[in-house]
Amino acid sequence: MRKLFLILALLFTALALVFSILPMDTLAFLPIGLAIAFSLILLKKSESKQKKIPKFLLFIGVLCSTFVMGKTLFIKDKVAKDTQFEEQKIENNKEAKKDLEELEGLE
Repeated sequence: MRKLFLILALLFTALALVFSILPMDTLAFLPIGLAIAFSLILLKKSESKQKKIPKFLLFIGVLCSTFVMGKTLFIKDKVAKDTQFEEQKIENNKEAKKDLEELEGLE
């Protein structure tokens, strides 16, 4: 049973690392939470000599959680207004109106 929890904790810790590096925002908390949970279960199931790996996995999970929380709170997405595109759109509308007026004048 301990090996199963060890494998699951390792798997979800690896996923937590990957998700925290990628721009997954709060979706990264799912594997982080599972990694922390399995690490805690593994820590409880382990004997005193075997507690080094669960502590390390728990530390990585908490570190990933802190990193994702920091990214979520402190890094804001900014949307810049593209003035060049807006001007081009207005210009295209004026040209389209001129073309329509020319077509009406031909009839």
